[in-house]
Amino acid sequence: MRVTALSYLGLRAKNLDDWADYGTRMVGLQAGDRAGGVLSFRADERRQRLFVEADGGDGISVYGWEVADAAALDALAARAETAGIAVARGDRALAARRDVADLIVLKDPLGNRLEIGYGARLADLDFAPGRAQSGFRTGALGLGHVVMTTTDPAGMAAFYRDVLGFGVSDFYNKPFPAYFLHVNARHHSLAFVNGANGVHHLMLEHFGFDDVGQGYDLALLDPDRLAVTLGRHCGDYMTSYYTRTPSGFLIEHGWGGRLIDPATWQASERNEGPSLWGHERSWLPQDKREAARDLRLRLAAEGLRRPVQVMRGNYTLMPGDRPEGTVRGTAANVTMGED
Repeated sequence: MRVTALSYLGLRAKNLDDWADYGTRMVGLQAGDRAGGVLSFRADERRQRLFVEADGGDGISVYGWEVADAAALDALAARAETAGIAVARGDRALAARRDVADLIVLKDPLGNRLEIGYGARLADLDFAPGRAQSGFRTGALGLGHVVMTTTDPAGMAAFYRDVLGFGVSDFYNKPFPAYFLHVNARHHSLAFVNGANGVHHLMLEHFGFDDVGQGYDLALLDPDRLAVTLGRHCGDYMTSYYTRTPSGFLIEHGWGGRLIDPATWQASERNEGPSLWGHERSWLPQDKREAARDLRLRLAAEGLRRPVQVMRGNYTLMPGDRPEGTVRGTAANVTMGED
């Protein structure tokens, strides 16, 4: 009766033309139907992963999550109602617009609209990305992950854990409080960071490392679009950069995210901060940017390393073994294993 993946998102925007260009050329999504002030996008074999409504606003209006089947949906609805959450059953017209078999609607403590359904419909034609790339890593892992900002990260994490069955992956308090939650093998499908209530970013994971590099070249041509430079995260090992969307939040363009085993995973506090290297965050206040930079420089001085996450088909194994080496000619305790 638990949520199993991030299914889709509904976005607010002032202009669909801006999203039509950004979503295809910059992100690599496939533009779908456009009617009645709504533009949809595909990221894989499903009919719809994002839909954008030209309502004059910004941010995310709908967070679509999925469960396995009708029985799981009914059980989750009962669990939410027992916790005192108002739950409404979506009608057939709403299910048709979302391209799912059935769904329920509720709100989290911040008032975000959550739609939880099952039976997502597939498209008739193969996915055709908006720019040359190898596609997005979705499937059982879901669309990607979404990060919200809130004045109460711990409280929001507790709601999603206790009511909707999310698992806590890890958390940290420096340079800002953050909680990361999983619903499948993806390290996190949802996270909360400290800040004014809102949405920070959506992460889409590419299959190919070069997809990210070539996208980064496009972002560098538009400096106002680039929000976070290329870097690598300490928690999910994702190599990524971030761009500003026409809806006022960010998209993280990533590759190489780690997988976990939800059945055995133990939540823990991390002390190394958000990023192993890179990820200069233009959106942070100057003091927080300096604190994050100091953390990265400390990790570099300590020789912290994380294994690269690859799958069959996107690597070639070279001969030889990594030597028991040194860093800059000085013996170092180089950490390579899993957390």
